[in-house]
Formats: sequence, structure tokens, C-alpha cells
Amino acid sequence: MRLPARLLTRGLRPHRKHGIHSLRGKLTLANVALLALSMVAATAVSVMGMRYYLLDQIDSELTKTRDSLGDSQLTLREIDSLSVLGFVRDRLVQQQSDDQPRPDSLFAAVDSRGEPVGLLGFEPTDAQHAFADAVDDPRTLIEDPEPHDIDVQGAAYRASATRLADGTYILLATSTDGLHKGVAKAVRLDVAIGTLLLALLACLTMFSVRRRMRPLEDMVETSSAIAEGDLTRRVPSSSEATLEVEQLRVALNSMLHQVETAYRTRERSAAQLRRFVGDASHELRTPLSAIRGYLQLYDKGMLTDPSERKRAWDRMNGEVDRMGRLVDELLTLARLDQQPELRFRNVDITRLVRDAAEDLRVQQPQRPVTVDADGSLLVHADESGLRQVLGNLVGNVRTHTPADVPVRLGVERADGVVRLCVADQGPGLCSEDAARVFDRFFRAGGGAGSGLGLAIVQGVVHAHGGEVAVRTAPDEGLAVTVTLPAGAAVRS
Repeated sequence: MRLPARLLTRGLRPHRKHGIHSLRGKLTLANVALLALSMVAATAVSVMGMRYYLLDQIDSELTKTRDSLGDSQLTLREIDSLSVLGFVRDRLVQQQSDDQPRPDSLFAAVDSRGEPVGLLGFEPTDAQHAFADAVDDPRTLIEDPEPHDIDVQGAAYRASATRLADGTYILLATSTDGLHKGVAKAVRLDVAIGTLLLALLACLTMFSVRRRMRPLEDMVETSSAIAEGDLTRRVPSSSEATLEVEQLRVALNSMLHQVETAYRTRERSAAQLRRFVGDASHELRTPLSAIRGYLQLYDKGMLTDPSERKRAWDRMNGEVDRMGRLVDELLTLARLDQQPELRFRNVDITRLVRDAAEDLRVQQPQRPVTVDADGSLLVHADESGLRQVLGNLVGNVRTHTPADVPVRLGVERADGVVRLCVADQGPGLCSEDAARVFDRFFRAGGGAGSGLGLAIVQGVVHAHGGEVAVRTAPDEGLAVTVTLPAGAAVRS
């Protein structure tokens, strides 16, 4: 049992649901993921660069202050009495204020035991004690030319140290809370902007991919329609298609055209084969029925008169001959369909034309016959095939035209080809019959003959690489022209 085409191809119908596993979803995810990675990398590089730049500024200021104190060769007492470095006073006063528990800068003096000492008449503050405790060993800061990160009362600082002439250690620190807050704010801003850009990119990618994928969806719809039997469908052109998609569309349409042509050709060939088998069966059944009928009459003893038996015998022999000719013609067509190897040699085609004209004059002496075949024209062809062509053309004239209708046989070489023409002045054919004149078993008006003569002519001519054409009209006769390929003839 054969299922309907719509059931067989139901799975080929394109659907409009596009999930994450579709090409559209994968392209969108790939673009978003690529942009996300790029933004993460760009943010990381910018944050690291900003942090490095700000830390370098803080470290440069600390290093400059440390070097100034270290190179001055002053003692703590001299600093205390001379109020050296006015900024020290401001910072110490600032550290004594209760309004700013976490100053941006810390300044402390510690003795060799690491205990903070007072400056400018002020006792060490809690911040200075915490600063000294966080440093633990000032010598590590002195030995390292670069400032260190420390934590003072939960706040982040960059610290450095120097040693005065009397052995007192001066500790310097600058807060990095502002730096960290700025970096965190920049990261949050980058994340917010990046998220917005990613959402915008996803929407734009979906829209763009949808437009670009439309030609591919058209191809799927067209293929599904063709699978359901609509062989005339083609993929329409699109202004949004890329070069590669357009090339695919053109190639697919070309393939579909070839598929449709092959399918139509197969259907036509199948129909011709069915018609051929039916016509051949009919043609063979007619003589077989006649022979069977006469044999039944003879078997029942109904043919008692010798003249009746002779007439029955002659009729049976005639039907046998007719059936034999039909079988021979069918075998000829079968061999031509199999593209047999012809025996090519130089053949004088003018001699063959004159021989065919003489045969026609013998068979129908009253018919006017004109021959245009003077001299000698050699053609590289199969002689038996050309004789069969001429015999079938002349036989077609003899069978389908009155015996007094003039006929002309001619051969010439022009434009590098050889043209053989057999023309009569008979009743001719209408355009519908002329279009089918080379079909097998076709007989115009149901006339005599097997309807295979011109089909054999066409097969033989095609086997020689030539062409055959007819020119006819009602009451204007019929002219059949055989054209052999260029370079096949030599005039002598």
C-alpha cells in the first residue's frame, strides 16, 4: 500500500520555531559570547591599567617624600624643633582631629623598638599606633625600594619608610581606598554598559540573521513543495542574500530544473513505452487473428473448395510476411536504441539515390520521378543504413501518395554538410500530424503501413550524427530532408 505524498513528506515541512539549537540561535549565542569575552578582556586590561597608573602616582609621591627625608640627614629632634617639612605639621594636626578617623595620609615616627614617638608636642595617636603595629618591622620597608600594601584599621594603604640620622624610623602611608572605590565603580559601569550592549547585540543579531536566513528558509520550503509533487517550484531571489547564498540558490534552481526535466522525460518515455507496447501488440494481434481464423476454418473442414484453400493460404502467407516485416522493423528500432556500432566507409550517396529512384520507377512506372544526383558524392557512413533510409522514404511516398503524384529525389553539399531530400506533391500533412510524424506506430489518418518507417529513418540518421526534418502543409506535399554532419563528404 502506497502512502499519500503529503504523509511521506510531512516531516519535511519547515516550522517557524527557532530554538537555541537552530542556526539562528547558535549564531546569536556565538556573537554574544564573543562580544562578552572581548568586553571582559577589555575591562580587565583597562582596570589593570588604571590601577597601575594610580598606584604608580601614589608610589611616586611616597618615594619622593621618603627620599627627601632620608637625604636630609636630620634627626627627629631637629625635625621637632625646626618644624621641617610644613606638610608634616598639617598632616599631624589632621591626624589629631576626630572628624577624620581614616586620613588619606599617615605619618609616624617609631624608635628602634618599633614604638611610635610624639612629634611637635603631640602624643602618638591611635592611628599612628595602629600604623606602627601594621608595619611591624620598618626595616623591610626601607630595604624594598617599592612601597608595600598594608591594612590600618580596616583601611588599605600604600606604605614606605626611611631612617633618620639618629636611628629613628619615619613611616609614610597613603590611602588607596579611593583607588579601589574608583576601580569598583568603573567595573560596575563597564558591566552595566556591557550588559546593555550585549542585549542590543543579541537583538540586532537575531534581526540580521533572520533576514540573512530567509533565502535558506525559502530553499527549505521549495524543497518540501517539490517533494510533495510541485516540480515547478523554484527558489525566489532575495535582495538580502549574500554572494554564497545567491550562488547556492542558482545552483539549486539549476538542479531542480534538471530534476524536473529528467522527471518529465521519464514520464514521457514511460508513456511512449506503454503506447509502443500497446501499438506493437495491436499490430501483431491483427495478423495473428487472421491466421488463427483461417486455421480454424481449415480445421473444421469449411475450406472444401481448392480455390478457397489457395486464397486462405495466400492470405496467411501475406499476414506472416506482414508480421515478419513488423518484427524486423521492431528489431531495427531496438538496435538503434542501443546505439550500435555502424560500419562506416566511403559511400557514393548519389549512386544510392539513383538506385532508389530506379526501384521506384520499376514499382510504379506511371509515377513521375525526378533525380538531382549527378556525379559522385562520397560520404563516410554506413551503406546499409543509408539504403534503409532511402528505402523507407521512398516507400513512405509509394504507400501514402497516389501513383501519379510526382516525386523528387535530390542530394547536394552546401555549407559543409550533405543534404538528402525526398519530396512529393501529395496531399501533405496538417501541423498536428507533422509534429508526430516521427513517433513510432503513428499513421496519419490511420493509413496503411506499420508507422515505423520514419521512426527508423530518424534513428539511423541520429546514429550518423545527423538530423532529419520535414516540411509539409495540407495540399502542398511532404518533403523530408536528411542532413549529415560536416566533414563527412568528398566531392569527386
